[in-house]
Amino acid sequence: MKPILVFQTDFTYKESAVSAMYGVVKSVDRELEIMDGTHEIPQYDIWSASYRLFQSMRFWPEGTIFVSVVDPGVGTPRKACVAKTSDGYYVVTPDNGTLTHLTHWVGITAVREIDETTNRLKGKDTEETSVFHGRDLFGYCAAKLASGLITYGQVGPEYSVNDIVTLPIHEPKLDGSKVRGIFEIGDPNFGNLWTNIPLSMFTGAGFAYGDLLNLTVRHEGQVVFAGKVLFHRSFGYAKKGEVIIYNNEIMKVSVAISQGSFCQRYNLDFGPDWEVEFEK
Repeated sequence: MKPILVFQTDFTYKESAVSAMYGVVKSVDRELEIMDGTHEIPQYDIWSASYRLFQSMRFWPEGTIFVSVVDPGVGTPRKACVAKTSDGYYVVTPDNGTLTHLTHWVGITAVREIDETTNRLKGKDTEETSVFHGRDLFGYCAAKLASGLITYGQVGPEYSVNDIVTLPIHEPKLDGSKVRGIFEIGDPNFGNLWTNIPLSMFTGAGFAYGDLLNLTVRHEGQVVFAGKVLFHRSFGYAKKGEVIIYNNEIMKVSVAISQGSFCQRYNLDFGPDWEVEFEK
């Protein structure tokens, strides 16, 4: 069976960019199956692109090819690559930090720079444009790889996995009775915020479902939220409108409002300058 292609971008569906990418794939091989990861990555947000790959990849069949195009440096000398993960997936992407979480948490066993002389779309008046590599390079190369027209070795020259561009990863800390971390990503539809703290660290601190925890949120060092919050398995253990600390679907501690938006109510966001602290 030919690998599935899963696309994620910051293009949205407001115009025809996604359609053009998929048209190129089908022009290479009409049998290829295309699925959407998301096309709602925040504009230019390489960090979010990296996180979303890590979040969903393991739930796809081994061998699936992911095409991730969040590319503020499109057309510049940054590398275009195809990376192979330790658990058997491929990622076609600009090497601009998009591979950060996979490099750190999963492992990249090989990476190849795409040879544009052989694996770039030609013959459709695209040769002189440098601003749509999602269509002309990443989508096209991924389709050739998935269809079997090229092998992984024919993508282009291999380079060291140690040279992959990565963004800083912030590690959580267990300090006596306190657990500290950051809000590392958000759930844009529901307004939840996910920390970088694994559930195992909460267990190590002696926290248990049903506990009330002191939650402090700081932005650039200033306290922007402080309160006693219930820690439990899921949203329904809190009353509608109450803040709750819960264990999310990838085993990371997160904060939400039951049937409400934690982000909107308290004007919160995610990133390394959004620090969180939990104490019993």
